[in-house]
Amino acid sequence: MKRLLSSVSSELLAMTGPELKQAIKASEGRTVVAEIIGAVPSLYPEVTNGEIAAAFGADMILLNGCDVFNPEIQGLPAENDNLLAEFRRITGRPLGINLEPVDPEADFSETVQSLPLGRTASAETLEKVKELGLDFICLTGNPQTGVSNTEIVKAIRRARDILGEDTLIIAGKMHGAGVNEEVVTEQLVQEFVKAGTDVVLLPSPGTVPGVTQEKAALWAGIARKHGVLTMFTIGTSQEGADESTIRQIALQNKMAGADIHHIGDAGFHGIAVPENIMAYSIAIRGRRHTFIRMARSIRR
Repeated sequence: MKRLLSSVSSELLAMTGPELKQAIKASEGRTVVAEIIGAVPSLYPEVTNGEIAAAFGADMILLNGCDVFNPEIQGLPAENDNLLAEFRRITGRPLGINLEPVDPEADFSETVQSLPLGRTASAETLEKVKELGLDFICLTGNPQTGVSNTEIVKAIRRARDILGEDTLIIAGKMHGAGVNEEVVTEQLVQEFVKAGTDVVLLPSPGTVPGVTQEKAALWAGIARKHGVLTMFTIGTSQEGADESTIRQIALQNKMAGADIHHIGDAGFHGIAVPENIMAYSIAIRGRRHTFIRMARSIRR
């Protein structure tokens, strides 16, 4: 299997879930996932936020706040027969989506919002994801959504039953998501692994109070021991911080054992500061691989 770091768009878009996982593993901590919101106005209306993220070095695109039954990508005609397939084609990147395992019985820390069915990790939504042919899903929670770790474990099992092995599953919390509970613990990492996730999602050191590099390395080590990858995330709006902060987080993540580096969508509304995507990429893999990813045509 060719490493994702060196793969062209035609190779990336042909990968199954297991192949994508192996290609990421072979890249040795040099994979960047950029999260974007398709339903908000693009940073520049002539292009989608996904195209901007890809142009600045993202290897994979993660859609947030997307209702799979009513998807919307600003910058693409709404009448497109398969909007997400077209979005995937024009970015030339594997495409995934956040689904939220809401827990109505959780101990909420704040007022939570009501989500449409197509954003939740329900069976109906997962069946639609399978129909759409998305490359990966991320089982996590946005702020004020009431997503709990208990429900994430259940959603992993449900997703594996419905999606099979061909879709890469990422699972975990970037922050509290409106619930009074630990964001991550050693036991939770083990539960995610046992439930069948391919990738354990972890908050980056410095993004959530109390998450240190030492703790992050411990959690990553547990996942690695069981053959599971890790994705370290910036999900607390620090994607809008200065470039030196981004570089610091990036290197801390790499030292802690990150296989995938995630940067969130709140630098501007709906996308990280594009220069921060590039700064993150350069920090973990240098100018050579960053510029190649930025410059390489999606027609290759």
